[in-house]
Amino acid sequence: MGEQSQVTTEEEPGYGIGAVARRLGVPAPTLRTWNLRYGLGPSRRSPGGHRRYDLGDLRRLEEMNRLIRTGVPAADAAREVLRDGGAPSAVPLREVPDLRAAREEREEQELREVREERPPAPAPRPEIPTVAMLARAAIMLDSQLVSDWIGAALSRHGVIWTWEELVIPVFKTICRRQAETGASIEVEHLFSDRLLASLSRLIERPARPINVRPVLLTCSEEEQHSLPIYALAAALTAEHVETRVLGARIPYPALADAMRRLGPAVVFVWSQLPETGDPAPLASLPLLRPASRIIVGGAGWWDDLPPSVSRVTSFRDALTQISAALH
Repeated sequence: MGEQSQVTTEEEPGYGIGAVARRLGVPAPTLRTWNLRYGLGPSRRSPGGHRRYDLGDLRRLEEMNRLIRTGVPAADAAREVLRDGGAPSAVPLREVPDLRAAREEREEQELREVREERPPAPAPRPEIPTVAMLARAAIMLDSQLVSDWIGAALSRHGVIWTWEELVIPVFKTICRRQAETGASIEVEHLFSDRLLASLSRLIERPARPINVRPVLLTCSEEEQHSLPIYALAAALTAEHVETRVLGARIPYPALADAMRRLGPAVVFVWSQLPETGDPAPLASLPLLRPASRIIVGGAGWWDDLPPSVSRVTSFRDALTQISAALH
């Protein structure tokens, strides 16, 4: 495609990768990947020699994006788009509306709606993805689609279903990919970031909490995997339980200070890795009056927990024990 690229003309302007990314809602790195893997790249050059997408390129990319959003694997979508040998659609390019004209028409319509004080029509609600669809969106680094799908699942099915049926399986898929390729740390980080943002929006003080003393959720000292405590806090908020989340890597002296100030009914401490699961510091947490129930979760905890500390082995078990301690 490189040596055969045509030069753009005034009759057919070219579009840079940034403009195409904004139009499609697809990150620029994803567009570069589609170019390298499937040959869906810019087919023209500007007079200055820069690669530019023409209208035919845009139409192919729009179809590629549409197919992927419906769950078609990227490789299959690319084959479908290029089934005619990568040639543009039979419809002449001159019959395709100018993108700038279409944008100007949309902007004018928005101005008319503002003048008439009518809000624009709401965007269609995103569908609930399968595990494969959500994992594929994360692998393609499509942060907006990951956010939309996680938000839709949380809204329709709640935290527990989303955590058990989507989040955990997607993380397992990402971990398998890491084990097989040695890569994908960027995929894990993007998915974790979007999940954390979605869960954080659900954590707020209930208007009428069922508990007088809050539930305090934290990670053990040096533990960085904090998503489970945010998921627990979001699920508890849905049950009208007031929580406080301290987050990752909380030193035990800091946790002790927080306990003295808040007087929590329950303290939940998460440890995912054995390096962070030494239970000895738990025995030094302050004895309050009334007492705080100490519950720990995660695979990192060693044996020989202090007698006053309870251990849970699942998300639902954690919710059950925390709720029981409040009554």
